[in-house]
Amino acid sequence: MARLYRQGRTKMRRHKVFLFGALALCVLYLLQYCKVLHHMLMLTELYTSSVNLEALGFLWRGNVRPEMKPLPGSRPSDTGLWEPGDDREDQGNVKDPWGKEQPDSGNVNRMTGTLPDPKGPWGELHKRSIHLRDDPTSFFVRTKSGAYCFREGTEIAFLKDDSGQRVQAAREGQRKILHAQQEEPKSAQGKSARGKRLVKCMCRQGWHGPHCGIPTMVQHSNLPNKGSLMPRMVPRRVINAININHEFDLLHARFHELADTVDLFLVCESNFTAYGNSKQLHFLRLLLNGTYNYIHHKILYVFLDHFPKGGQQNGWIADDYLRTFLSYDGMSRVQGTRLDDVFLINDADEIPAREGILFLKLYNGWTEPVSIHMRKSLYGFFWRQPGTLDVHSACTVAMLFAVYNGDGISLRRRDYFSMPGFRNYQRESGRILVQWSIGSPVHYAGWHCSWCFRPEGISHKLISAQNGDFPRWGDYVEKRDLNYIKGLIQTGGWFDGSVGEYPPTDPKEPMYAPKYLLKNFQLYRYVLENPYA
Repeated sequence: MARLYRQGRTKMRRHKVFLFGALALCVLYLLQYCKVLHHMLMLTELYTSSVNLEALGFLWRGNVRPEMKPLPGSRPSDTGLWEPGDDREDQGNVKDPWGKEQPDSGNVNRMTGTLPDPKGPWGELHKRSIHLRDDPTSFFVRTKSGAYCFREGTEIAFLKDDSGQRVQAAREGQRKILHAQQEEPKSAQGKSARGKRLVKCMCRQGWHGPHCGIPTMVQHSNLPNKGSLMPRMVPRRVINAININHEFDLLHARFHELADTVDLFLVCESNFTAYGNSKQLHFLRLLLNGTYNYIHHKILYVFLDHFPKGGQQNGWIADDYLRTFLSYDGMSRVQGTRLDDVFLINDADEIPAREGILFLKLYNGWTEPVSIHMRKSLYGFFWRQPGTLDVHSACTVAMLFAVYNGDGISLRRRDYFSMPGFRNYQRESGRILVQWSIGSPVHYAGWHCSWCFRPEGISHKLISAQNGDFPRWGDYVEKRDLNYIKGLIQTGGWFDGSVGEYPPTDPKEPMYAPKYLLKNFQLYRYVLENPYA
């Protein structure tokens, strides 16, 4: 009995040692996690205090100039208008941002007759460069009482700037008057003492933060350091890169949604479909005939005149190459960029909401890369699909070149932490890179409207689709029949015969569709209401 008793006590002691050891390991892991989190927040604070960046190696050295060296490409324009680059030659090779030539990728068909006359008023549009200028808009205003408020997000009848001049508030409607509150904190002895005068910006619905400049889609995002966000004195410039096929109505919606936020649109068009068949340059025709005159000063036209080798056998090669060419050729023709400017890349049917992109433009303190939670729709905004499409979409120009090597398709992927330049960029920038998403599954920050065309447009997309996302429904004649496509739009069905479950929608609900489409409801009714219901 005594022997069994001693064995039992020995086993109990072993279990206790094991439990205490496991507990100690848990405590050590928790302390290490807190240490890393503390360093992340501390480094982010340091970063927010440094607005103008000149080079990654000199990030924390004072008195730096905000202008970075021009990217390789055409000479800058002194007038701010497009000017032909006399150092660029169209000889079948594409220069990447380091001046290296990328080999012409086979199956070349230039179709130069569809381009503007080089001697005409438009010149060689696909070779011109553009010099990026600062946005002169006064997004914030400092009131006479000392508050620094975001105009659009503040509930006020009027504001006065530092000179005492009255300035117009953000939007229409009645506003409350900005007021200062006196704080009377209690001292340590329990006596009341008049404290420091606090001036508050009274935020409108949908805006948050001490300056009323943080939209709800950011306030309810997974951004880890919202408390250290600070408005910039000089806004970033935003460059939005897009590939276009025939999504022209959605392109209008994008341009109107982001017209006062994006500083430059890089729009890439090819004379080949994603499948490899030749096609006309429809966007160029619309650009030349004045369709986009309201935004043409912010458009840099990128022309892809060849189809990548192997793209017909493997459609993903063609799909990726479009974004690679767009970012290489487009960014090589943009002059005057700064390292902390924003590079944003989307498909034509992905439309970011203005408020989220405006936040990236106006605030310091967010981390990168940045994703966007988009409302998913099929055939029209009336068929809303469950969940959101969370797409890697944005980063700074510094990260684009230091980590992604200037390649837009690399930004779209989620493996930035495994890329060769990641650790070096993180070390030299002094920041811990943490991916985050604007919006959330219940707070949309944009719209993804897939196959949102009239039946003829859907049939055209079936034929143009790349040869990789099998089954390729365009290979089936019956799937291209317009009556069959109308039936799919009516029921929300898919080409495989399945029908999804869609929650009820109402055009009056928040974030139903881009504002421009809703304001022109009759013109775009075919994507706002089911035409065959």
